[in-house]
Amino acid sequence: MSDGPAQNRSTRALEEDLANERLSFSRLGRWYIALATVAAIALSINQLFNLRIGGYAMLEGMYLYILAGIFLSVTFLGFRITGRRSTDIPWYDWVLSGLTLAVGAYFALTRGESLDNGWEYAAPETAKWWSILFYLLILEGTRRAGGVVLFAVVLVFSIYPTFAGRVPEPLSGFTQPFTDVIPFFMLSSEASFGIPMQAFGTLVIGFILFGSVLQYTGGGRFFNDLAMALVGQYRGGAGKVSIFASGFMGSMSGSVISNVLTTGAVSIPTMKRSGFSARFAAATEACASTGGVLMPPIMGATAFVMASWLSLPYSQIMLAAAIPSALYYFGLFVQIDAYSARRGLTGLRRADLPGVRATLREGWLYIIVFALLIVLMTAYRWETTAPFYAVALLLVFNQFSKRDRFTRAGFADMIISVGRTLSEIVSILLGIGMIVGAFQATGLTGPLANELVHVAGNSTGMLLIMGALTAFIFGMGMTVTACYIFLAVVLAPALVQAGLNELAVHLFILYWGMVSFITPPVALGAFSAATLAGANPMSSAWQATRLGVVIYVIPFFFVLNPALIGQAPVPDVLVAVVCAFVGVWFLAAGMQGYLAFVGSMGDGALSLFMRGTLAISGLMIAAPFGGLLGLDRTEVSLAGFVLAAVPIVLAWHQGKPGRLNRTVKD
Repeated sequence: MSDGPAQNRSTRALEEDLANERLSFSRLGRWYIALATVAAIALSINQLFNLRIGGYAMLEGMYLYILAGIFLSVTFLGFRITGRRSTDIPWYDWVLSGLTLAVGAYFALTRGESLDNGWEYAAPETAKWWSILFYLLILEGTRRAGGVVLFAVVLVFSIYPTFAGRVPEPLSGFTQPFTDVIPFFMLSSEASFGIPMQAFGTLVIGFILFGSVLQYTGGGRFFNDLAMALVGQYRGGAGKVSIFASGFMGSMSGSVISNVLTTGAVSIPTMKRSGFSARFAAATEACASTGGVLMPPIMGATAFVMASWLSLPYSQIMLAAAIPSALYYFGLFVQIDAYSARRGLTGLRRADLPGVRATLREGWLYIIVFALLIVLMTAYRWETTAPFYAVALLLVFNQFSKRDRFTRAGFADMIISVGRTLSEIVSILLGIGMIVGAFQATGLTGPLANELVHVAGNSTGMLLIMGALTAFIFGMGMTVTACYIFLAVVLAPALVQAGLNELAVHLFILYWGMVSFITPPVALGAFSAATLAGANPMSSAWQATRLGVVIYVIPFFFVLNPALIGQAPVPDVLVAVVCAFVGVWFLAAGMQGYLAFVGSMGDGALSLFMRGTLAISGLMIAAPFGGLLGLDRTEVSLAGFVLAAVPIVLAWHQGKPGRLNRTVKD
């Protein structure tokens, strides 16, 4: 089958993305980033597979210092001081890059001595000066990669231990001199080189490499074609393709914005031609891309940090996130189907769609690679090495592909893209690690958790609402990973102390940190999609808020009922999942005024009543709590089913039953 219009647009979008990427580097800069990235990946393979090349086993601290030196040096070449793209790398960026390598080398070479002599608490004068230099470089790297807001937060908290004793309760802590605090940040395993960087060195680097190789070897196009083949012919097919394709791509890239800009370049024009309004097309892409970062198996860097933070296998995080992710995408699917049914939108033309068999015949190798990755992680627990095996298999398969075989330039583009992504993550993790270190140095974590519980009046519900709002606010100005780590230190202990499941609490924080991508006033994901759609940004953001309504309630569902993340006996999990899916179905249908198999709820006052009643009944059915009007959890769910009967019967009598028919333009 020849490439259709959608496939051609997808190829052009990737080529434009690569062209923009090249604008950031000179030829010399590209060579340096490529060589540095290859060296770092080789170092990781040696460390994680315990190859002992040269007969030497490297200490974990040495390994992390070298990675930090390499990727922080790349940050100064890949991110300009002003944020503007340019092929010219200023001389001072080369100087900063060289200084970073020197600092990383110093700490790596002295790691054994620093451990033996306890430098983190009593560093010699030379180490103190090297630490201060490293501190300043990390601050600048954090500013370039994470933005001014994150830089300001890191700066304030990094100097907080120097005046913590003069701060009013409950924020008061132990005061330490600046020359003791900074070496603690650089030398301790509880600060910049603590859990976040440890997660990077063991998990993140391999999975980011896998996601990039998968995309550059044609995996992104395969999953887009598969989505088109499976759901493109149904009503509203363009929107349904968007949620599947963006979900797959978001899971690979781990970035909402880049996912919107790459998949949205294809999906948004297709949706608009199919009859979707510009703002609804933008909202669909923004919501689908946001959910991709929450969807297993990759889920972005934050999930790997979470696994290390909780000392849990990543496979357990992945499995726990599966049900909430499915609920979110089910809610999107229902709303898009309802929107399409009410407006009489049809599917994509059959001539523009690839066949299922042809797509699977061309891309079955990608399914094998994903299967290998999941089996190695879940059955063999090879979480640190599984992505490297998957990458090796992808590269072997790629040599037999006539369509996507790597050229020398293509391989270089992929390596540089990986290097830039990893350098951004490292810069942010090193900076946010100092916030963790500040709380450790001042002993503030425990008292702050107690105070939060006290302020909430020992009310779990109030504490969760406070936590959700805090995560949303921090998510507006910080990256998701930075927001998660900060709240894992500040907020999570209070929620766990209130008796909530620890894994559910951390997923709750992750979800609410993502909400800001589709919620005004910032809504970066929705604004980016609106630019592609030619729609009003704020209008698109409010539409995304409505379309993605499920993301606001799912975290409350699973944190109050851990059965929804598999943290309960199997019968309880099954009941909770069934109730949650029915509840999400009714909630999403109520938002759009159409219930599949029943029909439209029309317009006017009666429609508002039916839609509101159906949405409320959905929340009651999925409700993970009792106490409403004296009813327990089961009784609340049953009452929800009874309440849902009212709008369902009214809608049934108001018009003909709706059907999930294939509606195809021939």
